[in-house]
Formats: sequence, structure tokens, C-alpha cells
Amino acid sequence: MAAPPTFDVRLTHAHMITPNVKELHFVRVDGAPMAHAPGQWISLILPLEEGEVRRSYSIASPPRANGTLDLAVTHVNGGPGSTYLHAMEPGAALRAIGPQGLFLRTPKVGPSLFVATGTGVTPLRSMLHAALDAGETHPMMLLFGVRTEEDRLYKEELLAMQAKFPNFHAEYTLSRGSDAWQGRRGYVQTHVKGLFEELAQGGATPHVYICGLKKMIDGVRELLKNDMQLPRQQVHSERYD
Repeated sequence: MAAPPTFDVRLTHAHMITPNVKELHFVRVDGAPMAHAPGQWISLILPLEEGEVRRSYSIASPPRANGTLDLAVTHVNGGPGSTYLHAMEPGAALRAIGPQGLFLRTPKVGPSLFVATGTGVTPLRSMLHAALDAGETHPMMLLFGVRTEEDRLYKEELLAMQAKFPNFHAEYTLSRGSDAWQGRRGYVQTHVKGLFEELAQGGATPHVYICGLKKMIDGVRELLKNDMQLPRQQVHSERYD
């Protein structure tokens, strides 16, 4: 298998989308399309003082002919990679390697339940945008677990997607929601079965796409396998740790 290509990207703009997550918008310097498959990731080569390091991030945007891509980076206290990326100024350039990864969704596969925690939502965002923009009409639902109301990545965007696409719905569940929060609470595992059954009412068995930390993924996969007898061919996952 050929090695993934190396290319340069330039930061065009960036902004905070939660108190500790920054969305960074890059463009390929060579002007080539960003022809990744939704769900894939790239590695960035960061020129730190102690030497170059490589950090990998799922691409949060769908494939674009104009060579742009979005990443969402959580700032980790004491983390040299995330600290460097959060401090980058527009116009700065980096080397990138990719795209890579096999966490993919077959187009028009049918009803789909997307399950994410934190920035695990980024490859699912890419899949959702690609599917909806291509005119898919199968029911699609996102179950997104975060800690607090402030941690709801892409809140306004997901609401706009719901309004535009009647076959898409997003549900947040908060593990540390305030007393004022009136939505779902607890871990994503609490809500997977009910939302899956809702999607399955049309007669087709949904596929499930899961991204986040290993503990969450293991819990959801065990639920799907042991409690719901979902064939493993219907379950797709990628972990961040």
C-alpha cells in the first residue's frame, strides 16, 4: 500500500466553539481538492521547540473541491501539541500527512445512528454533511454526549441542519448538566437502545457509527452486541485513546 501523501496547509482562520475546543480552518497550499473520505484523519507535523512531533486529528468537514478542511482541537493543559495549535495565527503553515483511516460510512447504507462524545463528533460531522448534502433521505440521528451545556460543540450548526433536513435529528445528553437543563442526561449508553429502536421503526436495521474514548465505545459495543444482538457488520467505531 502506498504511503499517504504529504502536503502543506495554511491556517485561514480559527475560533473557539466551546471553552476549551478551537475549530481551525485550513486550506491546502497547493490548491488541490481535499479528497478525503468522510471519517478519515490527517496528521499534522508541529515544529515544537523540543523537536517536530506528529499529531493526528479527524477531519471535521466533508470533502471539498476548494482544498479547505476543518479540525476541532481540545486544549489539553500541559499538552504541547494542542497548545501550539491553539496559539497558531492565521497565515501560518504546517506540513500534513494523509488522509488516512478506515472509519468510513458506505453512502446510502440506510438508517444510521451516530454516537459521539467530545471531539469524537468530528468524523461523524464529516459523514453527516457528506450524506445530507448528497441528498440522502434515510433517517439519520446523532447522539452526542458532553459534560455541560457549554460543551455542546456545533450546537447552532446542528440545529440548522435539523431545520434544513427533515431526516436528520440530533440529541445531546449531558453528564453534568445544570439544574436548568431540560434535555437528556447521563452517558450515551443510557439512550442508545431507545434511539436505535426509533430509527428501526421504518423496517430497516440501522448501522451504528461510534467515536470517542475507548471506555465509551466498549460500553456501546457491548450493549449493541449482548443486549440488542446487533450483527457486528452493522457496528463501526474509532477511538481516540
